[in-house]
Amino acid sequence: MIVARREAWTGRLFLIVLMVVTVVPFVSLFVTALHPSGTYPAGLDWPSEPRWSNFVTAFQAAHMDELLMSSAFIVLGVVPISLLLATLAGFAIGHLRMAGRRLVFLLFVLGLTLPFEGIITPLYYQIRDMGLLNTRWAIILPLIGLFMPFGVFWMRAHFISVPGEISEAARIDGANTWQQFWRIHVPLAAPAISSLAILLFLWTWNQFLLAIVLVDDPAKRTMAGALGAFQGQWGTDIPLLCAGSLLVLAPTLVIFLIFQRRFVSALLQGSLKG
Repeated sequence: MIVARREAWTGRLFLIVLMVVTVVPFVSLFVTALHPSGTYPAGLDWPSEPRWSNFVTAFQAAHMDELLMSSAFIVLGVVPISLLLATLAGFAIGHLRMAGRRLVFLLFVLGLTLPFEGIITPLYYQIRDMGLLNTRWAIILPLIGLFMPFGVFWMRAHFISVPGEISEAARIDGANTWQQFWRIHVPLAAPAISSLAILLFLWTWNQFLLAIVLVDDPAKRTMAGALGAFQGQWGTDIPLLCAGSLLVLAPTLVIFLIFQRRFVSALLQGSLKG
């Protein structure tokens, strides 16, 4: 009993420390953003007169309205196509047990070890030869391919745990493979699909490297990628730079807070099945 209580308190203490380590940098960023423009605040020193106008200035200076539209277009180009392809591939590898599935799955697993930084140079030349440099497609198309290994791995983990009796019963009722997929397995996979959608949204919205290397026009980048140009223009104005960073982080934070229960439930569902 004493050991169980000690473990419980140790776990709580660890979570508190982890929360503090995670939250303090954001609090420091927020406090710094409220200082007068052009100053160099120290630590968590709360300003005597908070400058809330810094957020408005940063929004206007970075043309956040254009960046929001650009990021939304890139997300709409990446997330739905990636979800569709990953779900189809995960269903084929995990549930249909197609011929050669182990080799195909191994290739996708190897893709998980491929870092963006390792392929950015050949990717640049390939995108250039396709005539897509400085367009949003230069971000959309590579991200779809780069997200496939994880997306297929994620969806396969769900479909491989679905009992085969479900498909067998549907087949007896006259449903073909396509009907089984859309009418039975996709609704059952809703938690896994929605949680994967959240991850893909966060990764796409926060994509920095591809946006910087493949797109010269900041207005065609993601919000995180455009922050590089904003930093170059306002790098000496620390409060304004912090305000711009918070504006970039705000959409991803809101999305995660709204869908966190669905995301956590999908993770727990996978752990219980696995």
